Amino acid sequence: MIAVFLSPVYILVNIYLIRWLFRWLKAVHPCLGKRRVKILISVIYLFFASALLAGFLLPAGEAKRFFMHVGNYWLGVLAYVILTVAAADILRFFLKRCRWVNQEKLRSPRTFVLAGGFCILLITAVSLWGVVNARIIRTTEYEITVEKETKSIDEMKIVLAADLHMGYNIGCRHMERMVEKINREDPDLVVIAGDIFDNEYEALENPERLASILKGIQSRYGVYACYGNHDIQEKILAGFTFRSKGKKESDIRMDAFLEQAGITLLRDESVMIADEIVLYGRPDAKKPGRGITVRRTPGEITSGLDLSKPIFVIDHEPGELQELADAGADLDLCGHTHDGQMFPGNILTAMMWENACGYLKKDDMHSIVTSGVGVFGPNMRVGTIAEICSITVHFKG
Repeated sequence: MIAVFLSPVYILVNIYLIRWLFRWLKAVHPCLGKRRVKILISVIYLFFASALLAGFLLPAGEAKRFFMHVGNYWLGVLAYVILTVAAADILRFFLKRCRWVNQEKLRSPRTFVLAGGFCILLITAVSLWGVVNARIIRTTEYEITVEKETKSIDEMKIVLAADLHMGYNIGCRHMERMVEKINREDPDLVVIAGDIFDNEYEALENPERLASILKGIQSRYGVYACYGNHDIQEKILAGFTFRSKGKKESDIRMDAFLEQAGITLLRDESVMIADEIVLYGRPDAKKPGRGITVRRTPGEITSGLDLSKPIFVIDHEPGELQELADAGADLDLCGHTHDGQMFPGNILTAMMWENACGYLKKDDMHSIVTSGVGVFGPNMRVGTIAEICSITVHFKG
């Protein structure tokens, strides 16, 4: 519903931007200010500005996929158009009040053309880099020591992935890159910390092929996952969801997909790895999913476990670090934040989370949060990276 209330703001912002564009084009050359040019520019602009709404309203199919692709790229570009124009307007406001600035030159058409051209080049460069950067999956390495003894395991290589967001943005090629990166690490254990899907099962590019690609992950002790806040079936527009009656749950086809892909889903439950390590998968805090009304607290998780054994937790959101540390967890593996995905989002997420991305030691517990493999909304990354985390865990014994 928030998307509905914000729609007038979206319309007004776009009117403001296109008026600036008309002024700049006329300053470049008078012919570009003619009525027929304005009509052409308006039609092209309207196509991009309304693409997400068109994709949202269309039924599942190739047309919907096309408009969702266009709309998600547009969201990213628009974000930097707004930031750049806002910065330029603020700078111009202050320069107009500076006595040492030549006001005649500041107000000249030539200055306006040069400043507008610079803004367009900057927006284009940042947007193109964001699109390219989102497709490059890096490997971030960590090495930690758990102060608990194990009988037969000296160390374990864990690969953490999260926020795949398979759907309109992320398809088979990106998943092939991820699987290739994971297998290159020769992992003992692979965990996926939620947001495997991007809200709509119908958005999957090719479910059969995607499942086959993920089944190619090679791991000695298997692949385990928990669900995140986007692993549910719900309509979403420009990052905003719409309220619906009843509890929001994953599509049963999502559950079947994971089984077909050889991924074990943990729903507020634990498994033993190599008979020595406890791996616990938590449901999402706000949308725990089918069969779970309220997820267990950290204290409830460990109350029935042998605390002398290493306890690893997969938790989509890094929201209860101190509670998990107090409960006896040794390693908490999370995603969700995307590290902000697009600058200055990384600055905002750093303010919101104790460990927004990377490594943090909380008492005796190690917290590792990945920026994720995929993207949500805008199909780009600026100032952040797509990654898997390769974690070498040493044990005391």
